[in-house]
Amino acid sequence: MDLKKLDQEGLLAEIAKKGEQVKLLKAQGKSKEYVQSRVDELTALKNELASRTAKSEKGFDRAGLESLLVKRFFYAPAFGIYGGVTGLYDYGPPGTALQNNIINIWRKHFVLEEDMLEIECTNLTPEAVLKTSGHVDRFSDYMVKDVVTGDIFRADHLVKQVLNQRLGDDLAFKSGAAKAKGKGPAPTPLTKETRAEYERILEALDNYQGDDLWKLMQELKIKSPETGNDVSEPKLFNLMFETQIGPTGQFRGFLRPETAQGHFLNFKRLLDFNSESMPFASASIGKSFRNEISPRQGLLRVREFTMAEIEHFVDPLRKDHPRFDSVKDLVIPLYPAANQLSGDGILKLSIGEAVGKGIINNQTLGYFIARIYLFLLKIGIKKERLRFRQHMANEMAHYACDCWDAEIQSSYGWIECVGCADRSAYDLTAHSKATKEKLVVRQALPEPITREIFVLEINKSKFGPKFRANAKFVQGYINSLMKEDGEYWDEAKLQELDANLKAGGGKATITGTDGKPYELTGDMVQILQKTEKINVREFTPNVIEPSFGLGRIMYSLLEHVWWVREGGEDQRSEELRSVLSFPPPVAPIKALVVPISSNDVFSPFLTTVVTELRRAGIPSRVDESSASIGRRYARNDELGTPFGITVDFQTVKDSTVTLRERDSMRQIRENIPVVVRLIADLVEERITWSEVEAKYPAFEGQVL
Repeated sequence: MDLKKLDQEGLLAEIAKKGEQVKLLKAQGKSKEYVQSRVDELTALKNELASRTAKSEKGFDRAGLESLLVKRFFYAPAFGIYGGVTGLYDYGPPGTALQNNIINIWRKHFVLEEDMLEIECTNLTPEAVLKTSGHVDRFSDYMVKDVVTGDIFRADHLVKQVLNQRLGDDLAFKSGAAKAKGKGPAPTPLTKETRAEYERILEALDNYQGDDLWKLMQELKIKSPETGNDVSEPKLFNLMFETQIGPTGQFRGFLRPETAQGHFLNFKRLLDFNSESMPFASASIGKSFRNEISPRQGLLRVREFTMAEIEHFVDPLRKDHPRFDSVKDLVIPLYPAANQLSGDGILKLSIGEAVGKGIINNQTLGYFIARIYLFLLKIGIKKERLRFRQHMANEMAHYACDCWDAEIQSSYGWIECVGCADRSAYDLTAHSKATKEKLVVRQALPEPITREIFVLEINKSKFGPKFRANAKFVQGYINSLMKEDGEYWDEAKLQELDANLKAGGGKATITGTDGKPYELTGDMVQILQKTEKINVREFTPNVIEPSFGLGRIMYSLLEHVWWVREGGEDQRSEELRSVLSFPPPVAPIKALVVPISSNDVFSPFLTTVVTELRRAGIPSRVDESSASIGRRYARNDELGTPFGITVDFQTVKDSTVTLRERDSMRQIRENIPVVVRLIADLVEERITWSEVEAKYPAFEGQVL
């Protein structure tokens, strides 16, 4: 049997089958030699499974990466010397530079290329704004408590943790790698059907809310993972940080949970700035705050984070996009809601086909999904570990009519890093209704149109004297006969009042806003049908919103680019072989400059190299420590520095230096101006390293 041809499920099935055969042979009293031959076959199967598991574990060591990131101060827990606060992190120099480089690429890719209007809005938000947006009432997650210790967990994350643990334990048990856990019943393997059911639940977990989530937890017998205690029924917990604005404590506010609301509240100013032209997009980058229930996944789930958001305002009757043809042939991995419910896998479709089939709602939404995909690939996310998952109906945000998440696979599983939602006209309509401020677009029609409308006219000379002090309550009832926009009358309501007046012989009893009955007569109010001529079309724009969690993207990128170099000169420990293979535009430091030794003769050349790099706008770092060249390069490979310049004794003779590329460790040798120009071109992606190697001879003096 060729074990390499067996997939994971086949290998597990074969192990189970051979195990049963060995038990049966022993029970039948077969000879020791005969049984041993079957035991050897079983051992070979178990060794193959253990080898695959070991390779998988060796391929990625999360603890090793996170240790490296803290050691090199990409980031670290905030307030560490006071014990720290979960969910809060400080970024060090390389982490700050990395995030800034991602932001700069984001600005070029979206703000500049799409002619967006960038704004910056306040972090503090009055309660009234977030009440209108729906966040006060709906921005919540379900939490559960350990009924004995009081430990708190986010309910859906607890289910995911427990099921993943069960699947992992099952794999270890079947491979023979499971460790004894003391007294208690021996573990039993999961059936193939149970494993498939767990995997289906994990894929569709976002579909469980409220009572359905609690029922699922009971069916799966979910317990507190550390203690084994029961957990409480899930309860909603609002994720916003509350505060008071001003000294009186009477003006309630929140730290914003998203940056989007500032765009909607400034819509009129943005439209005016854009010369009343539609469609257009605004963009912002800034901090948001969410009081996460149990942040336990590093940068993936934090309480303060940087977001980059776009609000693309579009005519609801014209959701096509002028640049859609530029992306329509791009093939993207899509995971539609229907496939999630049916258990089918990923679809690989062109954006044009996905929009044409109605899988993606409209061209503008499809265009931005494509642009998000290209951005993530540009900064270094691996395409085979990226997919776009559509929200299912009962997980759709309260404002969205269609929504897709760019999910990136990391050691934590598939993680939402970018959301792309069609928010319809929800926000502008809600804020307009709450403030009585019209947040609309007015466009002149090429030809005027006419339509019949119903209106209600009040005879003030009769109305006022009749109701006197109670006139405002009757007027409140009359106002309720208008549509929500407050501009046009509701035809059905007017016709109902007119029918009541006619049926009552010119009289009708209505209920005022104070709850008391009042009598309206035909000489006080008159309902008329008129012809209206319209020269201007007025509409509330819909909004397409791509929303980027930069911390999640950054951590996913760190996992994707990290690897451990096998061997290499002067690298005697695994610690020295860690490499972060950032694309040059993203790397925090672009070039390392090192002298071959501490000889003073190199000083003027180091100064020249660094000065030229600075003039070219290339961030660099000089390492004049006493460590060997190989060790100094290894230290900077850990930082992801893509290029290294070495000043040596040949430099003193002819002003040439070596240029080393991080991943291949290969070098060329050229004069300083040429090397600086090459690095600038590589960082700006005008050329590639393979093109450099094709043009310039390799330097074989050393491989570092």
